[in-house]
Amino acid sequence: MTQIEVRSNHRCFGGEMVFATHKSEATGTDMMFSVFVPPQAKDGPVPVLTFLAGLTCTDETFMIKAGAQRLAAELGLLLVAPDTSPRGKDVPDDPEGAYDLGLGAGFYLDAVKEPWATHYRMESYITHDLPKVIAEHFPVDIERQGLFGHSMGGHGALTLGLKNPGLYKSLSAFAPISAPSHCPWGEKAFSAYLGEDRSLWSAYDAVSLMTDIRDVGQRPEILVDQGLADNFLEEQLHPHLLEEAARKSGYPLIVRRHEGYDHGYYFISSFMEDHLRHHKKHLSS
Repeated sequence: MTQIEVRSNHRCFGGEMVFATHKSEATGTDMMFSVFVPPQAKDGPVPVLTFLAGLTCTDETFMIKAGAQRLAAELGLLLVAPDTSPRGKDVPDDPEGAYDLGLGAGFYLDAVKEPWATHYRMESYITHDLPKVIAEHFPVDIERQGLFGHSMGGHGALTLGLKNPGLYKSLSAFAPISAPSHCPWGEKAFSAYLGEDRSLWSAYDAVSLMTDIRDVGQRPEILVDQGLADNFLEEQLHPHLLEEAARKSGYPLIVRRHEGYDHGYYFISSFMEDHLRHHKKHLSS
């Protein structure tokens, strides 16, 4: 069994907030994560819903800012929030100290280029290491996993969900980077982590993945919310390309646009209830 170190725990809405660290085989580093355990977990295994945060965030950001615990306690959902990248003295960072590469900017992929390839293996961490730790240490039904995220984390939720249709029973995203191969954030990160061969990029591009799906089958409906006052909307996010891809493949996708909302957690918290109920519906079926 993988050992975890509990950094702190707190009573919350009849359940428990846990902030912990464990050693990851995928990244070769200590990884921080947080968990909200709902009160229903005292009576047996509950569904698990993992949130992937955006650039510069940590494992604490979602749990502190999103306002998700009250409803998760009502619905009986165990919430998990991992860190956004490996960290540590041997983990490389952007040489210019920029926020959109390196620490806090793992992009939920497995890097193949040095100096990133050794530790920046966030895809393997999210899809393998983290669920294993959660299943070993918390009362969850690991067969009922959902995934959602914001911005870079929305990109992660979409791509990992589309690539692993049997792993996640529910998917959603807030303001995701839908087509990272065609925006500055994605082009910078993919060039560094994956190299200049763009054929490798499509495996981490939600638009490419959704366009290439030939059988939507039992894949879960995806809910996406986007604020129209988001200052990254036009240059970085491109939800219209995701809609076009869904039309081509027939994928069940709902994109909702909201006047006046920006890119931050005031936006996320405003529509958190809709997302938690969306996941509860699919994780209960």
